[in-house]
Amino acid sequence: MLKVEHIGIAVKDFSQSISLYEKLLNTICYKKELVASEKVNTAFFIQGETKIELLESTEADGVIAKFIEKRGEGLHHIAFETNDIEAEMQRLKNEGFILLNETPKRGADNKLVCFVHPKNTDGVLIELCQSIV
Repeated sequence: MLKVEHIGIAVKDFSQSISLYEKLLNTICYKKELVASEKVNTAFFIQGETKIELLESTEADGVIAKFIEKRGEGLHHIAFETNDIEAEMQRLKNEGFILLNETPKRGADNKLVCFVHPKNTDGVLIELCQSIV
């Protein structure tokens, strides 16, 4: 893993949260994207080398809606950048971590992604991500 790529935050009201984070971070949302396969809208902010991703469910049965129902709005995941997601996935499997998907899938912001089950990471959902060239 190279660095923290972004921090994901689950939100209920996309428009309100975008406005809030624009004020908080004193920067504009530089990208909004629908990830239909995950039933989620995303909005990205950058501050220095750190990116923040807001996540809003597009459907009542979506993963983010279920997360908010169970835990409330807030920190959803921490994403780490890697140059070789498949090798990193294999390394983590070899170390005994449980991956939530067996192969990388297309995520937001032109990335391949894979998630590590939070029961192996002290309750924190970890995302691996690699830029698609």
